[in-house]
Amino acid sequence: MVASSNTSANGFGPIIPLWLDGEQINTNLTYDVFSPSTGQKIYKSSSASVDDALKAVKSGQVAFETWAHVKPNEKRDILLRAADILLRRKEEMRSLSKHEIGEVDSMFEFEFNLAVQACKAIAGLIPAVRGAAPTVTDEGRSAMILREPYGVVLSIAPWNAPYILGFRACLAPLAMGNTVVLKGSESSPGVYWAIASVLHEAGLPKGCLNTIIHRQQDAAEVTSALIASQSVRKVTFTGSATVGGIIASQAAKLLKPTLMELGGKAPTIICEDANLQEAALGAALGSFLHSGQICMCTERVIVHAAVADKFKEMFKQAIDQVFGDPEGLILVNGTPVLKNKSLISDAISKGAKLLYGSTEQKTSVQSAMHPMVVEDVREGMTIYHTESFGPTVSLFTVDSDDDAIRLANDTEYGLSASIFTEDLRRALRIAKKIQSGAVHINSMSVHDESALPHGGHKSSGYGRFNGVEGLEEWVQTKTVTWKD
Repeated sequence: MVASSNTSANGFGPIIPLWLDGEQINTNLTYDVFSPSTGQKIYKSSSASVDDALKAVKSGQVAFETWAHVKPNEKRDILLRAADILLRRKEEMRSLSKHEIGEVDSMFEFEFNLAVQACKAIAGLIPAVRGAAPTVTDEGRSAMILREPYGVVLSIAPWNAPYILGFRACLAPLAMGNTVVLKGSESSPGVYWAIASVLHEAGLPKGCLNTIIHRQQDAAEVTSALIASQSVRKVTFTGSATVGGIIASQAAKLLKPTLMELGGKAPTIICEDANLQEAALGAALGSFLHSGQICMCTERVIVHAAVADKFKEMFKQAIDQVFGDPEGLILVNGTPVLKNKSLISDAISKGAKLLYGSTEQKTSVQSAMHPMVVEDVREGMTIYHTESFGPTVSLFTVDSDDDAIRLANDTEYGLSASIFTEDLRRALRIAKKIQSGAVHINSMSVHDESALPHGGHKSSGYGRFNGVEGLEEWVQTKTVTWKD
């Protein structure tokens, strides 16, 4: 590895470096980064080896000895400065995500503002995680309960909403006194460089945050080495349930705790008394925001039969209004396009039909796809249980709330859900029966804010980000007793 010094207007020069021990490092191994919007190469990224990864862990372990004892007000000030720096560098951040993942302005504004909010909210919540001095049974004895950081944390974050998912993967652990090895996606290396750049500019000491980016083919080797490192004490992963299961299994064999935020198959339930115009717009946004590439995106729209025909027309109009770009919606690359088209073809071959969209629509780049709504989907079709993670949604018609609840719960996932009705009591009754980490009434299934715990049920994961609950994930409890 060599230190990077050839910087340009993008902040990092022709090769995106890693952050290691406070320095920007170019590795000997690199890979090409392509824009999904154009299909063109935009630059190269450094690609970490196992040796690079272990150096990052060692750097974090050394830094932990000091960082664990830094006072809350100093950590608070760093996070607040990071929020200000983010806002100052906003257009730089916009450009990076636009070129790397095809992120449109509306999605960028949504997740970027969440990242700024997270910096401020976590800064303010640091003092909320406290120890205690409980009364004990025996006379002449006392006790206290301490909350202490784990040490080095491995945070694995994805490409699809890289600012909020990248920042949340490191902010809470850092705020609680841990150090972080942030392993970002190979699809968005510039964004993960920028996250570390912002925090270092804000005054984060060297070694507290190290970044690892690598070629896709090196993922298993590098990730396994990081998990196996004795200095790594906890792992968090945001991504698919399949990969999450592998990572959780590897960590479990070493008795290391994990926080998992995995896939989803979010339902949106439309009751017959719903404001159908609001419901149609909410369902469209929930289904196709960021081309459906959000784990909370609606995958199943469940409509009461009494209003199904009217809703379908309004749903199609809402999709046209918001997502009617003749060029289609940009996905991260061509692979998810092929996956979604395969899901649709399988469903149609087994009796489903398209309510919206066409399999004949063309796009100018292979990473683009038009929104698709499939109806008459049933058990036995791959799309019934599979998360599309793209611009494809299934529409079902039901005759009762009980049928809607049964269908909503007929999945291995349970991350987010949405209900539209004018009757709050009815909505709360349904919400209590849905097996999901979050249920949103009269709003879309995609919802995130720093004050609210976020995480899944069932195969959508365990543990929580955000709020006090999200901070408590990153401390261990120690009991100390003594004679008076």
